[in-house]
Order: sequence, then structure tokens, then C-alpha cells
Amino acid sequence: MLHGDAVEVLERWRAPDAEQEELRAHYLRHLVTHPDGMCRSCRPEHVTSSALVVDGAGKNTLLTLHKTVGRWLQLGGHCEPGDTTLSGAALREATEESGLSGLMVSREPLQLSRHLLEAGGCAGAYHLDVQFLVTAAANTEYVVSEESHDLAWFPLNELPPDTDASVQDLASRARRHLARN
Repeated sequence: MLHGDAVEVLERWRAPDAEQEELRAHYLRHLVTHPDGMCRSCRPEHVTSSALVVDGAGKNTLLTLHKTVGRWLQLGGHCEPGDTTLSGAALREATEESGLSGLMVSREPLQLSRHLLEAGGCAGAYHLDVQFLVTAAANTEYVVSEESHDLAWFPLNELPPDTDASVQDLASRARRHLARN
């Protein structure tokens, strides 16, 4: 079910540029050749789902200072056996990692990001991350989970200086998306 949803989402999604289109095609090839391509045990790469959480005004984003990576990142991670949709996995991860309730997830991804994991249980594997926009309701009081050293709200256009380039790109895409809608 989740595998089929991932294929459907990626087939339907219109990539905003050539680099994202190349990643979209790569993800689809991966899923066609790996029936287990959504599972963290799939090597050398597997599909993950993440969420760029923004406040209701669309001005700030909630980032996690990830315990394993040691950098500010968007929320998200591995798909779980109970997940039925990619967007649902992103929403579940955002809720679990932030403690926020009433989150709303976009139907379509904002961005795809393929990155090598250098630490933790998936070290040496690539995450084929499908990244969604998630909007917080009025309540923005978060709870730091076991996966984080910290959580904090940052202006979308003023992320911490050491923020990964893929997170900066994701925030930039979110700003453009929110300005259009």
C-alpha cells in the first residue's frame, strides 16, 4: 500500500526543475526494482519522508537539532509498517518529533533530497527523502523528543548558519510556495 502510494505520488508530482526531475526518475526506478524500497533495511538506499513544519503565518519553521547528525534539520525519517501514505508518514514523524497536534500536511511534495547517512543505524545508506510542507495550527508549543537535542522556531529566511544546504533549499522552496498560495 505505502509502496504504491509512493509510486503514485512521484508519478503525479511535477518537478520544479531538471535536478528535481532527475531525482524523481531515480526514485521511481528504485521503487520499480526494489519491492522493499520503502524499508530502512533496503540497501544501498531507501525512501524516507520528512516534513518542513511552518507556523500558521508561514513565516517560521520548526527545526530539530538532531542527536545523531548534530545539525539543524527538518523533522522526519523512516517509513513505518503502519504507514499507508508518504504524506501520512511525514505527518506522523512531525507529530512524534514535535509533540504538536493539529498539523496539516500538503498533498504534494515540496522537494526531493538524496543524501548519504554518515552516522547511526543507516550509516553508509542513502535516504531518498520525499519532503512535504506541514503547517502548524495556532498551538506552536513543541516538546523535544528523544531524537533531538533541541527544537526551535526559526524565520524561514534566517536559518541557523550551519544549516545543511538541502534544508536551506527546502526552506527556500517553502517560501516561494507560500508566497504563491
